[in-house]
Amino acid sequence: MKKSIVFSTLLLAGVYSFASEITGYIGLEGRGFLDNPIHENQKNNSLSTSLSLEYFHDFEDDNERIVATGYARKDSSTDGRDHFDISELYWWKGYDDFELYIGVRKVFWGVTETSHLVDVINSSDSVENIDGEDKLGQPMVSLLYEQDWGTVELFSLTGFREPTYLGANDRLRSELIVEKDLTTYESSQEEKHIDFAARYSHVLGDLDLGLIYFNGTSREAEYNKKSVEGKDVLAAHYNQVEIFGTDIQLTKGDYLWKLEATHTKPKSDSSYFSQVGGLEYTFVGLANSDADLGIFMEYQFDERDHAFGQNDLALGTRLVLNDTQSTEFIGAVTQDLDNKTKFISLEATRRLTDTWSIESELRVFTSVDSDDSLYDLREDDYLQVLFKRYF
Repeated sequence: MKKSIVFSTLLLAGVYSFASEITGYIGLEGRGFLDNPIHENQKNNSLSTSLSLEYFHDFEDDNERIVATGYARKDSSTDGRDHFDISELYWWKGYDDFELYIGVRKVFWGVTETSHLVDVINSSDSVENIDGEDKLGQPMVSLLYEQDWGTVELFSLTGFREPTYLGANDRLRSELIVEKDLTTYESSQEEKHIDFAARYSHVLGDLDLGLIYFNGTSREAEYNKKSVEGKDVLAAHYNQVEIFGTDIQLTKGDYLWKLEATHTKPKSDSSYFSQVGGLEYTFVGLANSDADLGIFMEYQFDERDHAFGQNDLALGTRLVLNDTQSTEFIGAVTQDLDNKTKFISLEATRRLTDTWSIESELRVFTSVDSDDSLYDLREDDYLQVLFKRYF
């Protein structure tokens, strides 16, 4: 009897301890398109639910941690957005001079607002959003070494995760769908190729400097048209590439100067240069209030003729109310300087209660040129509203 009581007490304590270390949210998202679809079997509206769970446990006097994060989505109108991802599942250990990570992680690099050229570790979760901000977890072993002269991070990326692709019935896709069964790789090891990445970062007064290096399977695919049973589809091909890059942010008073630049050398093709950079000015305490208003401008350039951001100028604004509801607005207009194509993005977030929040976004594609990379999205303007319940 006593053993049973002790066992039950330990079990309840373990369950309570486990539950106390779980955080996450349940999301309810509605997305409505403003124009009729171009392709058959596509719908104007969709409703989806999402679930994000994170568990972490610290031990060894907070010098060791286990983290597990999972994400799932179920969409009402199509099955192309239905997916589950283990975003993070890793073990971390802190030592005197370095930190060790083993497992699946998300690693973000970058300083600019409209594009993140140096963010080369994780593959895109394209079914979540078209802005490239959502990523898939990447298996890796990494070391972080920090000294007065800077921080060095080394990554062994143990296997490639192919980006997610939208299905035939989904909006915001290209005219031809990507057939994953036709994916090819330049490496004979295919998705099992082990990639290498490194980053050096340092703060020098008002300057934040980052230098990155990547060698392995490109996170951007080349797409070739193929015919399967009389139907045209796209087949993705992933080259081996070597990337050198930098991200720089200079803070001068209320000004932020930002730059990201990369030089990419495919193993079997010509190298090319890409950059995005500009400035942001913030009016602190707008009109004697608690709000801050930022205005930013960024120029995007890519030597490839049909690349996204090949010769574009973006103008935008960010309003942070600094209120108890954490209300924020951000909007930007990106103009292709080679044609009339415009891309308009508006986003807003606000906490409704201690456990509920609302996020909304509006995307508009205007005067899209037939030669522009956004041409297949010319009728896919949409408004999206997301409610999140945190726990």
